[in-house]
Amino acid sequence: MYDKSMIKFLDLESINRRFDRHFKDSFDKFLKQSWIVLSDELKSFEHNFANYLGVKHCIGVGNGLDALEIVLECWNIGAGDEVIVPANTYIATWLAITRVGAVPIPVEPDISTFNIDPERIEERVTDKTKAILVVHLYGLPCEMNKIKQIANKYSLKILEDAAQAHGASANGVRCGNLGDAAAFSFYPGKNLGCLGDGGAISTNDDILARKARLTRNYGSELKYYNDIPGRNSRLDELQASFLNCKLPYLNADNNHRNMIASVYMQNIKEGVNIRLPGKPISEYYHAWHLFVILCPFSDQLSDYLRGMNIQTMKHYPLPPYKQKAYAGLHIDPEMYPVSNFIHDNCLSLPIGPTVTSEQALYVCACINEFSSQIC
Repeated sequence: MYDKSMIKFLDLESINRRFDRHFKDSFDKFLKQSWIVLSDELKSFEHNFANYLGVKHCIGVGNGLDALEIVLECWNIGAGDEVIVPANTYIATWLAITRVGAVPIPVEPDISTFNIDPERIEERVTDKTKAILVVHLYGLPCEMNKIKQIANKYSLKILEDAAQAHGASANGVRCGNLGDAAAFSFYPGKNLGCLGDGGAISTNDDILARKARLTRNYGSELKYYNDIPGRNSRLDELQASFLNCKLPYLNADNNHRNMIASVYMQNIKEGVNIRLPGKPISEYYHAWHLFVILCPFSDQLSDYLRGMNIQTMKHYPLPPYKQKAYAGLHIDPEMYPVSNFIHDNCLSLPIGPTVTSEQALYVCACINEFSSQIC
């Protein structure tokens, strides 16, 4: 029987404590090295993660936003260009587009998947469109077959924002190998997270890979000789070593997330006040970075659960097109009713490799109790 102690939304200490000995060994090894960037640990992780994804190249960079931005930059996407993007996503996806000077063209999500609706993409394509930036939101792969058909029809690049989709797959192919290139974040709360900031680019494109490697390191392959105007965005040796420790456990952790998601799906009573996420089709493997329900009383539900020692979060309370940062784009929020509905009603429940089935069942019982009371 669960003792009703606090259920943290994200218990990073417990998650990382499992690797305590590995981390300490990695740190000791790190201290003995003379190189702390672009050395053996990074090369090892890039090789390991590329093999895991099934791609030719992995390029470690400073963070997930840099990964997105570097790819767009290497594709020469900039001023005057448009990039198709989900209306409902974290703002970093949009920031990458605007930071290279291009314009984000938002597309509504499918309410059952939370992902960009492929049926709505083609109507937003113009002669200025250069790419489709998909987000495998919450860990569920997008419907890539339909999206690829549109991309091929209009000769568009496909960039995957896979920041929440480490280990997710569609038809046996992992996210990160479903488009022309992908960007990953290794922020500590991710399914594969380091102990600081970190990111990576994955691709099968040799030309893009070389240019991305140049770009992340001041445009240089040989020290003090710079082939292109680059930047400083490198996944450091220490974070790469921590990721090497955690990567072999990613599949098991994702399977545990799937188990917790199944507990929620089977025990939370869906109804007028609670909407569960859509069940992924059998060919898709959901990484369940987040488990998001929809509730018209989400703020009250969050307060109620907090009183029952259950932490929750909203991912995300405000869509990019409503942020002050993008007031200059003059986007009419009324054009995005599905996205508005998701952002207004979403609530993320605790899910992760250290959440227990007993805790999940307690969360379900509390939600069901709240739902019965609100009726």
